[in-house]
Amino acid sequence: MATLTQIPSDIRLIIFDLDGTLIDSQEDLALSVNLMRKEMGRAPLDHDLIASYVGQGVSVLVRRALGNGAPETVPDREVERGVEIFLRTYGLHMLDHTVLYSGVWEALQALSGRHLAVLTNKPVNFSRAILVGLGIASCFAFVYGGNSFEQKKPDPVGVFRLMSDTGVAAPQTLVVGDSDTDVLTGRNAGVWTCGVAYGLGSHTLAATPPDVLLSDLRQLPPLLTAAPASAQVSAPQG
Repeated sequence: MATLTQIPSDIRLIIFDLDGTLIDSQEDLALSVNLMRKEMGRAPLDHDLIASYVGQGVSVLVRRALGNGAPETVPDREVERGVEIFLRTYGLHMLDHTVLYSGVWEALQALSGRHLAVLTNKPVNFSRAILVGLGIASCFAFVYGGNSFEQKKPDPVGVFRLMSDTGVAAPQTLVVGDSDTDVLTGRNAGVWTCGVAYGLGSHTLAATPPDVLLSDLRQLPPLLTAAPASAQVSAPQG
């Protein structure tokens, strides 16, 4: 599956999400969350449920995991303790089972002539360590995480910073991600958006559709070689 509408071929900056887009980290995240819950005297949660909590940063993940349907009822002090435990645990286990999604390595190699960057809500030190551990750190000129700026995605601050870093304007910039958070980040920055249908948050893309939707990241390089004849390339969705 590849929905081919509204994307130009002269994209110069591609900004990738991490979890659910480049890497399949579901098991390590879920195991670390359940180790946190165990240390805090709680029973384990289903891994798919935990995956649905991922995407808006560690604090939100922990609050949702502790609240288990009622995150607003979890005291801030308990969230703070949970975050401390989760970060300690995940730091030890973040590469136990995490792998690149199929096609990611090939796609990154094919896109190497452009500016490539990572913008994620995961803490930046973990993000960089995972990229190094999986052998793709050298593909990216810039890596920014959830603690790199005062605001996390979908705030566009990270996209604006990357456009400033590279000197690339919005019409030549593309955000690639698996969730509505990524699409909204791109829209808020006025850039193009590409969704991947295989990631942790892909169920959210139906209500917040990107400019392009792919089932495999290897479908992206050909789109940027020549725009489809039917493509509308006047402006990204707003």
